[in-house]
Amino acid sequence: MSMVAVNRPDPHSDLVKRTLHACHVARESAGSAAEGIATGSIPSFNSIRSLERELDELDQEIDAGVTAAITQAGGADARELLACMKMTIGFERIGDLLLSFANSATAVAHRIEPQDIRDLTHMASLLEKMLSDVADAFSARNVKQAIEVLRADAEMDRLRNLIFVRHIENPENVPRQESLQIIFMTQSLERAGDHAKNVAEEVCHLVSGRTVRHVLMTYDKSYEQMLVDWLRDRDQKR
Repeated sequence: MSMVAVNRPDPHSDLVKRTLHACHVARESAGSAAEGIATGSIPSFNSIRSLERELDELDQEIDAGVTAAITQAGGADARELLACMKMTIGFERIGDLLLSFANSATAVAHRIEPQDIRDLTHMASLLEKMLSDVADAFSARNVKQAIEVLRADAEMDRLRNLIFVRHIENPENVPRQESLQIIFMTQSLERAGDHAKNVAEEVCHLVSGRTVRHVLMTYDKSYEQMLVDWLRDRDQKR
């Protein structure tokens, strides 16, 4: 009797794929936040709610899957599974923060000043780009691309500071609208950026096996030092 091979799904590979999907869902949510604040689109804000629910479900699914699979995994596989779990926690928290952002934005959508709309749109778009880079870095195991996410977080902080100065210090003493809600929205995006940075750090550790501090030391070398290192490596290979 002939036996027909049945391809069963690999739990490990499936968990990696589900983690990547969670990253794409978080990125889509950030894109909806950017579109919503830029255009005042209530449907865009509403879509964030369903995306947040999907991230919650993915978090529970991946947590349960990792718990079951890790007992059968070797060292490298176990590290990858733990990274999947940690990364998904970060995506789930990003979803929560974007939902908080959307709720505040919906309440004051038509009373946000143009300058705040521009800066908040920039922050949400930057978050979307950070999450897109995280997905690419995780898929390709690309440390350099993950580091770009770490560097992008500095721009998130700069935009947050600009908005805070405008609404809290208000050096020009200009009447501002909905300052409290704007501050809450800004904090939500900035904290979401922090979680995206944390996920990128997890990718760096997964790929390199080193702490982010050591990885950054490598990539923060001067061009002259990198040239010397390249020449040394070339000569050693001859």
